[in-house]
Amino acid sequence: MPNTINVVEPTLTTAAGHCYSFITALCRMGDDSRTLRLWASRKVEVTFSGNNVEVRKTFFRRIRKVQSYFVYKSLLGTPGKLFISTARYADLLMVDWAARGTVIPPKKVFLYVHWFNASDSKMGQLKSIARRQPNLEIYGPTASVIKVFEEAGFANARVVPYPISKPWIAAAAQAQPFRHVLFAGAARADKGFSHVVDLVEQMHKDGVRIPVVLQTSPEQAGKYDPAIRADLKRLSEIGYPHLRIHGETLSPEQYADLFRGAICLQLYDAAAFADRISGVTLDAFSHGSPVISTPGSWIARMVDRFGAGTTVADTSAATVLLAVQQQIAGYTSYAQHAVAAGAVLQEENSAQTLFDLLTTRA
Repeated sequence: MPNTINVVEPTLTTAAGHCYSFITALCRMGDDSRTLRLWASRKVEVTFSGNNVEVRKTFFRRIRKVQSYFVYKSLLGTPGKLFISTARYADLLMVDWAARGTVIPPKKVFLYVHWFNASDSKMGQLKSIARRQPNLEIYGPTASVIKVFEEAGFANARVVPYPISKPWIAAAAQAQPFRHVLFAGAARADKGFSHVVDLVEQMHKDGVRIPVVLQTSPEQAGKYDPAIRADLKRLSEIGYPHLRIHGETLSPEQYADLFRGAICLQLYDAAAFADRISGVTLDAFSHGSPVISTPGSWIARMVDRFGAGTTVADTSAATVLLAVQQQIAGYTSYAQHAVAAGAVLQEENSAQTLFDLLTTRA
């Protein structure tokens, strides 16, 4: 079908992780004139509201890279567009191999690269792909990501805002009273989960009575790495009485409600997230939740830009606890700034920009 946009997201299984909110935002842009066909995990559990959204249960986790080659080869030979919504280096290689001997026409293949770890060998391959496939459209959320592809010679590389979904709950437009400290999203080492456990331990030791809510669901693969398993064991042994844990993946409505009246902990590895967009940050601000973050990250730049939280000098439990207490004391002001940040970022990161690019004719 010529009016079909084939969206490939092999790891999409549950509402955990960034790809669900990314795809949700895009699907809401659909209309009766075209079909969004989503190629997702074989075990995909989520559904999408929107006009003419189809879900194809396709990918097995262990062989998804091999499968992607055959999916790309098939889609390159059929009408419609191909959009790889979380494109990695391997996807560029697979698309190039799938098109071997032919030049992909303009406005046929689009890749959204969230972040890219460049190296000399990768740059050499990218330059070769750019020569063979000059019509590939490469999108990314920040200038530093796109700079890699511009330097490799891709003529159609551009910054495109990371699409953000509108809030699920009506109360998101208003600042709420403080309810709890929150860690949202999948439990991961690079997202500072161990620092969060340190904070809970410190709270228990100090005898404070601040409610804490932790979402500890695993990543899309459904598994924890050894460091996170150790942190979860340590957390279970602390015995902090004001702690509530969500170990399962929540519905979109339940996830959104976590941010109501929350202080959102994002003690992420600053080097790893120096220029990576955080979906949790966008969700937090969209629902009026101020953030505590680490300096040097994209998250911290958003916190500082809007005054919607605190950037801590270090991630020690004592430092983070002090920031929490300061935010509780001035919570109304912090929450109002978060609401304002959410309103601005929803405009700047509207999915309409991406959708318009995907639907433009050659």
